[in-house]
Amino acid sequence: METSDLVLLRKARDQMDREYARPLDVEALARTALMSPGHFARSFREEFGETPYSYLMTRRIERAMALLRRGDLSVTEVCFEVGCSSLGSFSSKFSELVGESPSAYKARPHEKDAASIPCIQKIYTRPIRNGEARTLG
Repeated sequence: METSDLVLLRKARDQMDREYARPLDVEALARTALMSPGHFARSFREEFGETPYSYLMTRRIERAMALLRRGDLSVTEVCFEVGCSSLGSFSSKFSELVGESPSAYKARPHEKDAASIPCIQKIYTRPIRNGEARTLG
């Protein structure tokens, strides 16, 4: 891959990191990367190992986990806060990546997570993309 293409793909990925709560689709992200939607989707997957949609959903679920640990928003509020428009789809994707429902995640204690330094906490609480949720223990 050319360096210029990689720079543009990173620009689109950074946009997803910053604007995860906004409605983002492949066409909009492809425009950011100055590519056609098909070329963008193929190049993104080749470079980052997952589709743009999967990457965006992982960022949304990661943010949702932080909001649920905070505890002051309902699952529905968190769903919409992170940019998802369907509670059912949000709950399914959350359960797939985290290994438990958003309600169960919110309900369990998170003091152990809070005791660690932020960079370690981020690693521990990051959703897993390969479909194998961590065993909670």
